[in-house]
Order: sequence, then structure tokens, then C-alpha cells
Amino acid sequence: MDDLSRLLRRQDGLVSRRQVVDLGGDDLLVERRLRRREWARVHDGVYVDHTGSLSHRQREWAALLRYPGTVLAGRCALAAAGAGAHQGAQPVELAAPHGRRVAGGRGVAVVQVRRFAEVALAGATPPRLRPEHAALLWASSARDEDRAVGILCDVVREGVTTQARLAAALETHPRLPRRGLLRRVLDDVAVGVESPLERRYLRDVERAHGLPRGERQVREVVELLAGEPARFVRRDVRYRDHTALVELDGRLGHTAAADRWSDLDRDLEAATRGDVTLRAGWRQVLEPCRLALVVGRVLNARGWSGVPHRCPSPACVLGSRRAA
Repeated sequence: MDDLSRLLRRQDGLVSRRQVVDLGGDDLLVERRLRRREWARVHDGVYVDHTGSLSHRQREWAALLRYPGTVLAGRCALAAAGAGAHQGAQPVELAAPHGRRVAGGRGVAVVQVRRFAEVALAGATPPRLRPEHAALLWASSARDEDRAVGILCDVVREGVTTQARLAAALETHPRLPRRGLLRRVLDDVAVGVESPLERRYLRDVERAHGLPRGERQVREVVELLAGEPARFVRRDVRYRDHTALVELDGRLGHTAAADRWSDLDRDLEAATRGDVTLRAGWRQVLEPCRLALVVGRVLNARGWSGVPHRCPSPACVLGSRRAA
């Protein structure tokens, strides 16, 4: 019974009939606990040690025990690995070896995965895909490009995996949908892109119009007390030779009053050093030609001798009378 208690704790209160038998129990033990309402039946041969509603984590364990040999996939695997933004993902997502048919059911989605033994952490608690493979498979099926970008940026920013591991894992999935896009995204993550908005600025504003290449995610001291650093900030994009910053406000946190005040403080602190800060959000970045014109003019005023050029868009204002 001690072994059974430990297993229940490890599996968030879930256990299967097969596991009970393996530990020396039998059907009489199961029926006695069900009769006493110490346990409740979740699926045929799968039980939970209470009679209330299941938490999301318990629903995951119930699915894993119902389909032995599967592991968590997608958002569920990433949440189990520590990606907080994906907690409570719906439905429960499972991965099975390629060629194995798993019917799934209400609230359960199953994907088949090649090279299952290499990409799965079958001995983890709970069993799950390795985070880089879970992220790539989820991003490849995302509803749009920005969502795919966000998935890969999030798992790197949260420290769940690294850009190098994602890039290496991508090479093991030659048939993955959107593979070319995911490779380009990872190249951008390698230079400091951390969100869909930052990638759009890099791709559609900076590169497309020939602006200087900025440094990304620059960590800087903003105050000194008695010669010691008092606080650090990260600048989204710094044009060091031209003492100019671009801060991209695309996350929900920037809508909160405290975060807005913090952003303004950072801009004021930058100004005391001679830096000019351009703060842009989705509205500005979704008009990339207009934003490129503004950034180019600011950089020109601060020593850049180049000229932003037209991008492939026929509506680009660069080089037209509207840009004069």
C-alpha cells in the first residue's frame, strides 16, 4: 500500500488497474475503494482518489493511463516542462508512435510522431515530448504565422529550451509543415527576436527598407548608486552608433498603468544619456513603410548617412512624393 500511495502522489491521484495489479493488488481492492467512495472511475480501468471534479493535470494523467505508451504533446508538454503561458491547455494533447492508431476521444487529441523513442521523455513525470519537439510540432500547426512565431519565441524567452536545441530538432523533422518558416524564425530568434512584433519590425521595417542593423535585447545599467549598478533594463533595439532606441510595445503587460509608468521612466533615463527613444506598437509596425521612413529620418538626424529604400510592396511610400 505504501507503493500505491507513492504512485498516486506521483500521478496526481490517478492510477490504472494494470498498475494496481503490478503492485500486488487485485480487483477486490479496486472495488472496495470504489464502494467506499475513496476512489472514482474516470475511464474503464482508470481511477482517481476522490469523487470531485478533475483538475487539468488530472485529466492529463487520466488520458495517459487510458492510452498507455503515449506522452503529452503540444501545449500540454510545454506546460509540464515549465512554460507557464500554456497552463490549462485544451484539449489534452497526446503523442503516439508513428503508425499506432489511437482513437482519442472527447477532450483528447492525439498526434502520431516519427522517431518517437528519440523525441519522447517516457520516464518523465508526466511523460511528455521533449520541449523543442513539442514546440516545433505545435508551431507547425498554428493558426497563422504570428502565432507560430510567438510559440518559438515564448519557449526560448521562458528558458524552457534554447534556439540551438530548436534548430537541431528541426533538422530531424524533414517533413514538418512550415519548415522553411520555422527555420527563418529561429534564425531571427538567434539575433535576439523575442516576439511576433519584434520579428515583424526586424523583417518588414529594418531589413525590408535597408535600415542599419540594430542590436537586440541589450542589457544595460540605468542607475548607479555609489558606483554600483542599481537596476538593469533590456532595450528591444539599440542603434548604438546613432544613440537611438526602438522599444516595441506588443505585450499585454504594456497596457497596465504600472508598466506604462515604468516604460516612461526608461525613456526619460535614456534621454539623460542623449538617447532618443522611439516607441512603437502593432499599429505602427503594421504600417512598416511609414515607420521605416520615421526611423530613417531620426537616424539621419543622428549621423546615419544612408537612405531607407523602397520595399517590394507597391504601396511603399519610400522614394515617392508622399515621403518628401
